[in-house]
Amino acid sequence: MKTTNKSFHIIKDPVHGSMQFTDEENNWIKPFIDSPNFQRLRHIKQLGLGDLVFPGAVHTRFNHALGCCYVAGQIATKLNLTARERRVVMIAGLLHDIGHGPFSHAFEGIFYQSAIKHEDWTPLFLKEYLSTKFVNEFNKRNKSGPITVEELNLIKNLIMHKEQEKKLLADIVSSQLDADRLDYLRRDSHFCGVTYGVYDFQWLLHCMAIVEDKTKTLRLGITEKGIGVVEQYLMARRLMMHNVYHNGKKYAAEFLLTSFLKYLAKSVWEEGLFAEIKEKNLAKFLAAVTQFNHQAKTTKNINSLKKSFLMSNYNLYKRLCDYDVFSMIRYFAGLTLKHPVVEIAERLYSRRLPKILHIDAEHLSQTQELIASLKKEKKLKPWQVSLVQLPHQSYVGSKDPILVINKKGRVKNLHDYSLVISGLSDKEESSCLVYLDKEALSLNAVQTFYEKLS
Repeated sequence: MKTTNKSFHIIKDPVHGSMQFTDEENNWIKPFIDSPNFQRLRHIKQLGLGDLVFPGAVHTRFNHALGCCYVAGQIATKLNLTARERRVVMIAGLLHDIGHGPFSHAFEGIFYQSAIKHEDWTPLFLKEYLSTKFVNEFNKRNKSGPITVEELNLIKNLIMHKEQEKKLLADIVSSQLDADRLDYLRRDSHFCGVTYGVYDFQWLLHCMAIVEDKTKTLRLGITEKGIGVVEQYLMARRLMMHNVYHNGKKYAAEFLLTSFLKYLAKSVWEEGLFAEIKEKNLAKFLAAVTQFNHQAKTTKNINSLKKSFLMSNYNLYKRLCDYDVFSMIRYFAGLTLKHPVVEIAERLYSRRLPKILHIDAEHLSQTQELIASLKKEKKLKPWQVSLVQLPHQSYVGSKDPILVINKKGRVKNLHDYSLVISGLSDKEESSCLVYLDKEALSLNAVQTFYEKLS
């Protein structure tokens, strides 16, 4: 009896263990991994400034992208999808975060009302993989299964949530049960040193199934046996949101980071200060952001303005990573000048973070009045006091529910089976935080502020 030994490419991962990729799969993803745009993700931390609160959280978008690719492949194999379908979801999982800027989501805060997010940059990165040069290089490595422009466009549509026909593949890449969440919950939990994001991944994978929705469209769902583990998974997401992603100190640090970048842009390009950094890529990019923010406040066509900005500044943006920002923080933290840019840099560099006050939603209007009064009385700058609301929903059952198929083949929504998820479904929760600069206010002033809200 003749046997064949299939060889694997192994990537050791602290979350998934030995991630095995067949030689064929390795040939699919290696050209993308080796590209400069993907290697850039090695230098962008997954949780922004989360490591100032959770010291172990120094993992990167690169780590997560590889994990997401692996999970997408595992799901595709479990569902017995074709090799082409498996390739599509693995590459889409690999590239889904390609558009992130320095310190991940934190960098989006430099734009007026966060008008430009990492998803807006993604199509420009993906366009480079549509070039004739890249396609030819890919196909040299995959002679038995060359990739087409149509396949690359499908990958792009899956990542950009624009795929309307192949909903099953879209669910694997982006849904309430997608490879992205299945990886980042466990990964972020592991590196933060907490157990909030832990769930039984192998059992959840085992319980995944192809189901038909009300329109007879094939979707990603679960069998009845998976209800318990999906409850565990969704509660893990809720707990991670409360305790890690919306952690007050983490957000305070990122508020200082965006404040630093905004003041830096204003100082260099409006006040004519710090001419020594004007030729740095970050400084040039911040100049463009400053102009965009001024125009965004008055324009009636924000989409046109965004498109123009993205096209004009993509080449600068893709050269930025965490190091560009942190080196600037380190430089200004070493100056002896009395200036907001220097003061904020010093606080970030030495982790002197603001005082965080958790506010009940019912006190929002009162809090806003107190902040306005405090700013006037103490002559505080915008970066020294701020109010932030962080709304979130752990599960949205009304829009696109997770589907469950029972032994008789009947399909129902998850929240129809689960009391736990029914109670959680479509409930908007919100964290309300006030940041107060402890070095501008006395402990007594902070205490008095808090007591007025009681």
